[in-house]
Amino acid sequence: MWPHVQVNQVNQLQGETKEIERVLLFVGTGKTNTGKTISVNTQTDFDSVLGTTDTALKRNVLAAMANAGQNWSGYVHVLPESADELAFVEVVTAAQRVASVEGYVLTVGATKAIIKAAQTLRANTIAKFGRWQWAILAVEGTQPKETWSDYVTRLSDLQKGEAVSSIQLVPSLWGNEAGVLAGRLCNRAVTVADSPARVQTGPLMDLGTTDFPLDGAGKPIDLATLQALEKLRFSVPMWYPDYDGMYWSDGRTLDVEGGDYQSIENLRVVDKVARRIRLQAIAKIADRSLNSTPGSIATHQAYFARTLREMSRSTEINGVTFPGEVKSPQDGDIVITWRNKNTVEIYITIRTYECPKGITASLLLDLGGN
Repeated sequence: MWPHVQVNQVNQLQGETKEIERVLLFVGTGKTNTGKTISVNTQTDFDSVLGTTDTALKRNVLAAMANAGQNWSGYVHVLPESADELAFVEVVTAAQRVASVEGYVLTVGATKAIIKAAQTLRANTIAKFGRWQWAILAVEGTQPKETWSDYVTRLSDLQKGEAVSSIQLVPSLWGNEAGVLAGRLCNRAVTVADSPARVQTGPLMDLGTTDFPLDGAGKPIDLATLQALEKLRFSVPMWYPDYDGMYWSDGRTLDVEGGDYQSIENLRVVDKVARRIRLQAIAKIADRSLNSTPGSIATHQAYFARTLREMSRSTEINGVTFPGEVKSPQDGDIVITWRNKNTVEIYITIRTYECPKGITASLLLDLGGN
């Protein structure tokens, strides 16, 4: 045998993956740059990109930027004003070639047909591209002479019977709510596991009109109406009496009653894990180091737990712990089962932290008896 030395450089795929989260695609109608998907950030000249005309798309994009804060970026696509209401489906699908996003915001008023199309779109996007994306669909405000009670009744019919955990319906009462919610979810001061209801994130900005919206009878909106909409699975802003500022109620989705994904933060966490686990699984295709031996099972349980370990890292400052996006994986959270010599199934349990959206304080009086 001829003496020789061979050195191989082995890529163990231990590097970082690009962050998809906090990047959204905004879709709406306009007259400038129609038919184009354009990347935008805080330095963009929006008069040049979206025109000087005041459109719902432009207002919501600017509201998203204001509420997202530093390092915000995203994509916009301008539909012609004559576009069909379902044109967004082709837009979002085509945008996958140039934009890898966490979700999209549709500023055209939602209808039953749009909700159904958005439901199918998520399924097709997962099937075709392996991408998990959710949607914020703006809902039109009150019609002329329509009272708040009539408005609630009309919106009740819009969401009735729908079971789509990836969709948030956002009524446009002040005008820019869809963009405000999008920006709040993209704020890098918080994690994807944080609710848009988090008060410490700060008050809402650029909601639209400075005054409270009025119904057809001239009555301003009240908390009872907003609460009724929230119970109907609409995602709406709110305020606390004697507490300055406007805040968000909850990131409600159209998940079924009792579903795991009734709040958007739960869906975002699982979507994030899904994106990363998919990449890890692809790297293991036909890799015989993944096999049914006890050593391989233990090694790959640790391998597939890496995403959860990274997302679970907490920070403690001055005795206050800021939790990670999920809890640290426990023994048994990663289960690997071989169905046959060529097919393996991996089950992963994701544990999220509690989130106090309802706080009860009970006061006890001690009269200091003998």
